[in-house]
Amino acid sequence: MAQQIVKIEIDPLVQFQTIEGFGASDAWTCQFAGLWPAEKKDKMADLLFSTQTTKTGQPVGIGLNMWRFSIGGGSAAQGKASDIGDEWRRQYAFLQPDGSYDWNAMPGQTWFLKAAKTRGVKQFIGFVNSPHVLFTKNGKAYSTDGNCNLNFDKLPEFSADLVATINGIKKTTGIELDYLSPANEPQWKWNEHNQEGCPYNNTELAQLYKGVNDAFAKNQIKTKIQVGEAGQLDYLYDNGNTAKGNQVYQFFNASSPNYVGNLSNIDNSISGHSYFTTSPEQKFIDVRKKTGDAVAGVKGLRYWMSEYCVLGDDVLKGEKRDLGMVTALFIAKLIHHDLVLSNATSWQWWLGVSTGDYKDGLVYIDRNKTDGQVYESKMLWALGNYSRFIGAGSKRLQVKTIEEKVPQLYVSSYLQNKKLVTVAVNPTENNIDLDIDVKGNKQSSVQTYVTSAEYNLSPYKQYKDTKRVRIPAKSVTTILSN
Repeated sequence: MAQQIVKIEIDPLVQFQTIEGFGASDAWTCQFAGLWPAEKKDKMADLLFSTQTTKTGQPVGIGLNMWRFSIGGGSAAQGKASDIGDEWRRQYAFLQPDGSYDWNAMPGQTWFLKAAKTRGVKQFIGFVNSPHVLFTKNGKAYSTDGNCNLNFDKLPEFSADLVATINGIKKTTGIELDYLSPANEPQWKWNEHNQEGCPYNNTELAQLYKGVNDAFAKNQIKTKIQVGEAGQLDYLYDNGNTAKGNQVYQFFNASSPNYVGNLSNIDNSISGHSYFTTSPEQKFIDVRKKTGDAVAGVKGLRYWMSEYCVLGDDVLKGEKRDLGMVTALFIAKLIHHDLVLSNATSWQWWLGVSTGDYKDGLVYIDRNKTDGQVYESKMLWALGNYSRFIGAGSKRLQVKTIEEKVPQLYVSSYLQNKKLVTVAVNPTENNIDLDIDVKGNKQSSVQTYVTSAEYNLSPYKQYKDTKRVRIPAKSVTTILSN
């Protein structure tokens, strides 16, 4: 059968958002994984953060440049009394039940922080699922009634704890958190006590952000406060929920009573999570366009897609681990849509390391606190097609498809210091050849890297020109050119 050729045109003069980076979080698993034998935990860290290559040119890891550190609510110290039955989902904290600090209380997570830094990670985000149990209404790290569980009388103490945590991490690891996100997915009730969590409405969030900002300003903390972490993207613009939705307007429009955009430490960005909005296809697209439009309505505001794993949508269910290409292709298409349709400046996965029979990890390990096997997934490498090559500061460029009838093919392109990085996702059963025209430039030589059933972000082919660049069937392919 004749090879399908798809002609695309990249215009370096039409530029969109500046990419800040790609990341994942240390939640749950790293508290134990970071205690594994050195060789095993080094392997996990290499897969996530390394920018090295082997002698054959094979990338050792996917070069994430953002790492999310879970600042626990202290449920682990409570043990069974936390009511969170699974100890892998309880979280330690530096702040101890007696009010003192123990900077050795989170050795597993701290190991990963340092491992990320030594492998070149530049941006660190602390995030809070629940305020520490010393500051909650019920003394637990979940909500009893589905309402906000922060005792606002203790907001100054909670804010002081965040200041102490930032300073303590800096003193013990040399890492200054660039960002701190004080609330996560505030729209959900967090009353199932399966994990730490705390609900807030927008008025409560504004009060929280102001309290934390006051403490940061007073203590000359440079860390920026990250706003949003909406549990679903439509909460960022409008989904009929007046108390918890429309967050771009609520926090960044000066005429809103909950406006916090003028506070000294508030970062000029808002984050949302891509859950529950990936099917049907039209919804997938519409929600992301609306997200991009809402953020574009505020001058200078940036959008972060700050958490995703497969939780279950009509297309794909979250249950059952999949180390193969089905989930990897789904994720690569999602990254494409989040970057191209909603102009995300960063894209962050949920669990860097997982033990679950679930589609939530990049690296998987056995559910064992001290040792076991390490498993890499195709999701890891497919994210690597983006994260490894699209550096911080890259600009997304306009890509136009010249043909009318194109099979499912998702192509995006990025420019950094005259280097062009193009990522093509081909979920179809057939190989496709790209004929790439870069407006006003001739591409002399290009190298492709392929993730497929056969390859893990492996150097695939070099081409002298860009007339016929092979995008294998069921693959994610990165095309590098000068």
